[in-house]
Amino acid sequence: MKNNWLLLAACLLAAQAQAGTVAGTVPAVAAKARVEIAFTPGADVAGKIVAAIARARRQVLVQAFSFTHDDIARALLDAQHRGVEVKLIADRGQTEQMDRSQVPGLARAGLPVWLDGDHQSAHNKVMVIDAGTTAAVIITGSFNFTRAAQYKNAENAVFISGSDELAEEYMRNWQRHVKHSQPLTIH
Repeated sequence: MKNNWLLLAACLLAAQAQAGTVAGTVPAVAAKARVEIAFTPGADVAGKIVAAIARARRQVLVQAFSFTHDDIARALLDAQHRGVEVKLIADRGQTEQMDRSQVPGLARAGLPVWLDGDHQSAHNKVMVIDAGTTAAVIITGSFNFTRAAQYKNAENAVFISGSDELAEEYMRNWQRHVKHSQPLTIH
């Protein structure tokens, strides 16, 4: 089963490499990576995300489309209070239109937040934890950081560790998007 997931990761990385989004050699990246997957309904994906954030020691970079899950928001604030650098880029439309969005509250609590309005949808659902370290973890997949994703929808989440190169690529993608995003200031 583990080899099947490594093959899946290699295929996904190969597709990204063809699209010009992943530098380096795909087999080397995939061979070193450890991949864990989780699906809703069924798995406690939000709990796994919270646990990954709790293990962060240096940095958590977030790209979110929809963000309503209070436990994930609380975990990000807890990480920030532990001295972890936490930064969030959120989709402008979703943030401004959703009544239950956690994004404004995170900004009010002092978390640096940017809104990405340069795309029809800033549809990334990504966390990059401790990039540049051996403990780097990437969380991605269809799972929005919402209660609906956990309790109502059929979603997937992929947790990738053991690949410094892949974490660096995701971090660089975060950096590309923050350049065109606008800081969210709450008065």
